[in-house]
Amino acid sequence: MSTQLIRPARNFQGSVTLPGDKSISHRYAMLAGLAEGTTRLSNFSTGADPHSTLGCMASLGATVRKVGEGPAQVIEITGTAGAFGQPEHPLDCGNSGSTMRMLSGLIAPHPHHFTLIGDHSLSARPMERIRKPLAAMGAEIHLTGGDGEKGGHAPINIYGGPLHAIDFTTPIPSAQVKTAVLFAGLQAEGTTSLSEAVRTRDHSEHALRAFGARLHREGDRLSIPGHQKLHAIDATVPGDLSSAAFFLCAALLFPESNLILDQVGMNPTRASLLDVITALGGRIKVLNVEEKHGEMIGTIQVNRAPGGLKGMEISGALSAQIIDELPVIAAIAPFTTEGITIRDAKELRVKESDRIALVARNLKAMGATFTEFEDGISVPGNQQLHGAAIDSGTDHRIAMAFSIAGLRATGETEIHGAEAAAISFPEFFSLLDSLSER
Repeated sequence: MSTQLIRPARNFQGSVTLPGDKSISHRYAMLAGLAEGTTRLSNFSTGADPHSTLGCMASLGATVRKVGEGPAQVIEITGTAGAFGQPEHPLDCGNSGSTMRMLSGLIAPHPHHFTLIGDHSLSARPMERIRKPLAAMGAEIHLTGGDGEKGGHAPINIYGGPLHAIDFTTPIPSAQVKTAVLFAGLQAEGTTSLSEAVRTRDHSEHALRAFGARLHREGDRLSIPGHQKLHAIDATVPGDLSSAAFFLCAALLFPESNLILDQVGMNPTRASLLDVITALGGRIKVLNVEEKHGEMIGTIQVNRAPGGLKGMEISGALSAQIIDELPVIAAIAPFTTEGITIRDAKELRVKESDRIALVARNLKAMGATFTEFEDGISVPGNQQLHGAAIDSGTDHRIAMAFSIAGLRATGETEIHGAEAAAISFPEFFSLLDSLSER
């Protein structure tokens, strides 16, 4: 395990172009692998997770080429024209729950035996949530540890074959579950319908349309006809807003901050994060915006309003919409004037780690007081943190969240397990250092 030293900063400013959005990269790679023709993707995510997806596509018969190096690299994926092959080995999803859950829906209609495996962390995460709807469509799926939300996990064995449409209501807000059902419905007999009480990020809908699929939304109900063919695209992946969250929160910590994020994804179903940043005391100015393949891409300027860093309560649908960003918001909560309370976020307990427990442990290490709940945490404001040894739990978002807190702590902060950041954002520490004035 590597350790990264974070020293306090006196300001945070500069311009940065973020690596490609992880969520969109996953979906483009999967649909490209199923499509006819060669898809070319610029600014593909540099994180390890989407590259696990690329590896799975290659194992299923797609041809994956990386052309060029660095920011100019293009990923070329020649698809299987709707016919995945029998993999020679288990499909290794690494640490990526997105890969495992969404891929299950994509491959279930194909007449082969697939085994999906992951690392230790992924193998402990719940998979019953995707098994249940796919089984209702006719898929034969066996989870390790038996069925049931607590028992079902990887390795997953899928005995693929023809599927039929269903009318499904998602029991929990989950873009991954929605996507698994849509990907299966794309290839099933009949028209699959899906309803969600809390609308989740809609990257899958935009990606499906970009590759030529027809689907329809009416209110909270989506429908997708089966037996559709996909066609290759050329696309640039927008900058990752979830990665931007760490720098947005850093900008809130300094009165003279000035941060410009170039070509970042501004999908409205992800824009709740920007609303939260504004509510906490951030000033966001959109310098330009355009649409590509249904995704909004813009350049934004962020600094802190004169009134300083406020507080708020995050609960209900908002918690679901910014679930990945909650750890860093909790990590900066001590520096607010009014504190931050997070509720209805029990899903954080079954991410790459128990993120609520790790946030609590590391806030305590840095000298903060708080109240931990089963579904969240409440952190009072007007607290001063001190540097400490941070346990990332090998969770990328915990490692990065407490690096941001360390910028305003007294003394140096050591991030243990810092290499976990590479799961989603390999450039994080070098970019953080370049934007931090000392």
